[in-house]
Amino acid sequence: MPNKITLIPGDGIGPEVIYATKDIIDKSGADIDWEILNAGMCVMDEYKTPLPDEVIDSIKKNKVALKGPITTPVGSGFRSVNVGLRQKLNLYANIRPIKSYEGIDTLHKNVDFVIVRENTEGLYIGIEHKVGDEACESIKIITKKASDRIVKFAFELAKKENRKKVTATHKANIMKLSDGLFLKCAKDIAKDYDIEFEDVIVDAMSMKLVMNPQNYDVVVAPNLYGDILSDMSSGLIGGLGMAPGANIGEDIAVFEPVHGSAPDIAGKNLANPISCILTGVMMLKYIGENEAALKVESALEKVFKQKDKLTKDLGGPLGTKEFAQAVIENM
Repeated sequence: MPNKITLIPGDGIGPEVIYATKDIIDKSGADIDWEILNAGMCVMDEYKTPLPDEVIDSIKKNKVALKGPITTPVGSGFRSVNVGLRQKLNLYANIRPIKSYEGIDTLHKNVDFVIVRENTEGLYIGIEHKVGDEACESIKIITKKASDRIVKFAFELAKKENRKKVTATHKANIMKLSDGLFLKCAKDIAKDYDIEFEDVIVDAMSMKLVMNPQNYDVVVAPNLYGDILSDMSSGLIGGLGMAPGANIGEDIAVFEPVHGSAPDIAGKNLANPISCILTGVMMLKYIGENEAALKVESALEKVFKQKDKLTKDLGGPLGTKEFAQAVIENM
């Protein structure tokens, strides 16, 4: 019986990278039945929202979605489609693998770690208000429930992938209550696992990742820190175009490339689809299509070593469609 998966092309360059990825997955031998639904700017006129209920309903039914980047409308009152999905579907864990590949020019070689970011609270919970006429206040929420859950997820991921260390990052030296609670939860959960554990203050963590990223396996962080460290770390491996991502809950997962919708290059066959393809690899592993996942990743590794097969942003001559075809030819 095929895996039923919700496919959301998105807008901007979303459809280009998503359909390139779909073509590759379809050729990989994975048994998938796609349910294609639209979200983003392309549905605003019809639904008056970038995130129609039918999209949410489809993901709830199918449990897995592959989603392209979506532009957040300015001034509409809708904060973000991504934030909306995470909140409506309780996708509490944001997973960002950071891996370097031979053939791609990077600041460091032999990088392979994962950032596990808490997705539901912290400053991103969106509680803000004005204090008089000349000041504003944002409220940061950290709870034991969410902290325990994300740290346990990080340790379980380390256990599943045979990774040797979990690093919790925080600012508990300053925010002694909120980040202090997160750190206490991390230390308590760590006692249940036979895996090395350490904690590092977030500013020092930034320096350490830039200098010696090979020293890390799994990094777990509250929402804002995880967001910043994820984008910073993608710069170590070639940029956001090389960084896949996933948002995972108890029984639902939405996989999406981490870059934006880049409307300025939409429709020009210029978009780098690698982040989206690697995201597809993550999805294949999640649904148990391990043979197909290995086939796609192996093909990517072969293509990366051929300079004449890379996209233009990576110094090669190929467009989005041509790169996808090169991957298919190397499977």
